[in-house]
Amino acid sequence: MKKNILVLGCTGSIGSQTLDIARNMSSDFAVCGVAAGKNAAAVSQLCAEFGCEGTVFERDGIDGIRRLIQNSGADIAVNGIAGAAGLEPSAIVLECGIDLALANKETVVMAWPVIQQLSKKSGARIVPVDSEHSALFSLLEKIGAEQARELILTASGGPFREFSDSQLAAVTVQDALKHPTWAMGPKITVDSATLANKGLEVIEACRLFSVPAERVNVVIHPQSLIHSLVRTADGMMYAQISRPDMRHPILNALTWPECRESFLEPFDLASCSGMTFFPPRFSSFPLLRSAFSCAEKDGSYPIAFNAANEIAVHAFLKEQCGFLDIADIVLQTLEHDWSDVPRILAEVHEADLAARTEAEKLLHRAGGRT
Repeated sequence: MKKNILVLGCTGSIGSQTLDIARNMSSDFAVCGVAAGKNAAAVSQLCAEFGCEGTVFERDGIDGIRRLIQNSGADIAVNGIAGAAGLEPSAIVLECGIDLALANKETVVMAWPVIQQLSKKSGARIVPVDSEHSALFSLLEKIGAEQARELILTASGGPFREFSDSQLAAVTVQDALKHPTWAMGPKITVDSATLANKGLEVIEACRLFSVPAERVNVVIHPQSLIHSLVRTADGMMYAQISRPDMRHPILNALTWPECRESFLEPFDLASCSGMTFFPPRFSSFPLLRSAFSCAEKDGSYPIAFNAANEIAVHAFLKEQCGFLDIADIVLQTLEHDWSDVPRILAEVHEADLAARTEAEKLLHRAGGRT
């Protein structure tokens, strides 16, 4: 029986790769709806191709997305929307009792307690799509979460993993957008360069798998073949290995709890020329250490981390601040008290707005323009 897929963020990297899976596995999946931020022409073309409904946020707003979700008949929705804009669609999906294949980090980082309650109330399940969390999800399911003592996230290290501090100070936007392993959107590519993306994933791991920050670790693995590891009570380590292709974790989410054969090329271990690992340089990439602190403090600290980072990264992409200014703006924003715990989405949005306002003030003081 075919599974009906709703694709939110259909023109982005995750959305496009989800549609590629649907094309190659048409006997398993049917696309029942698509949504994009502003590319109306692309949405129209996809609706014609898959015979489904679509909506464009810039034109139809959140009400258009709500109608699409409610009327789609979806079995599972893939949320590949980038940034805080993906939070409310995640909530609507769960409210409608639709399983959520989640690639939007902000849903977990900003509002996990609220999202958890929506999932429990409706019975809709949440399956992570980030390659690292997809790997942890699969490993913990096979090993048994009660046996896990440490969750280890791998990081490519980004394009500047071997840069000196003086070299980092001279980084340009063009430099930051040249990721050595993954093809991603500009915001997440810059986040990979600052290691903020890995910091967000640390917060995600703590929340998704209900573990304290002290039981999460990060290791730099430039080849991006091992996506996460779990250390069990006896000290043994178990790894999930595959090519750095996001279609693997997307497909895992779409087929879970089953494990199906696919069209994707399997990884040949004998062809691997080597794997290397080394610790992250926290002093040169302070946003990673800051994220661990935010995960420990909880409250609204993860919200503030994410919001300030979004403001700073967007300013950097517009060449309104330097590469190192991104971390400075985030760290200064976090000096305020963000201990309040949001109980409803409105309170999440309030904390998010407050952090963005503070980050914008800092950017202006530094000579930037938003």
